[in-house]
Amino acid sequence: MKTESKRQTNISEERDTLWIIDQDHTTIRFFAKHLIISKISGIFKSFEGKVKSVGNDFSTAEIEFKAEVKSLDTGKKERDTHLLSEDFFKASKYPHIHFISTSIRRINSKEFEVEGDITIKDVKKSILMNVHLGGITIDPSGQERAGFSMSAWVNRFDFGLNWNNVMDTGGAIVGEKIDIECDVEIVKRN
Repeated sequence: MKTESKRQTNISEERDTLWIIDQDHTTIRFFAKHLIISKISGIFKSFEGKVKSVGNDFSTAEIEFKAEVKSLDTGKKERDTHLLSEDFFKASKYPHIHFISTSIRRINSKEFEVEGDITIKDVKKSILMNVHLGGITIDPSGQERAGFSMSAWVNRFDFGLNWNNVMDTGGAIVGEKIDIECDVEIVKRN
């Protein structure tokens, strides 16, 4: 297995190719444990992102992504309202979640580890994402596209998302670990 050492991806002028996230063909999901026995999931409906790379070499990529917090949807309006409130995201004060890559390590031709800084509320922390390149193709209208699946996790307490109640059995109603899974399609712009 070929690996490349981590390197900073901060020399934008070397990157000649711009890719934009296609919102219509991208899903940003999150999962939290509920009562320790099951998971509750949600999505973000409004987001934007871009990738700069040297040609189609994604090991050279710079990635920037922003999600609108108020667009979160767990399928239950009351829960969404609670998540947007002062108990969790404080969406009126902190309207976005922001991610910027800091390094990429190629595992093989389809697998990468992407390290970056995620900012939730006013807290910035480094996270590691496992990324799988599904492929690159030309769509029926002649646009070049690339598809990826990604996974990561964060500890919500690290970002001040501290609300919780404890059950009589001692377990928390909402788990502290939040799993993130994304299926992302990007479109080449130049």
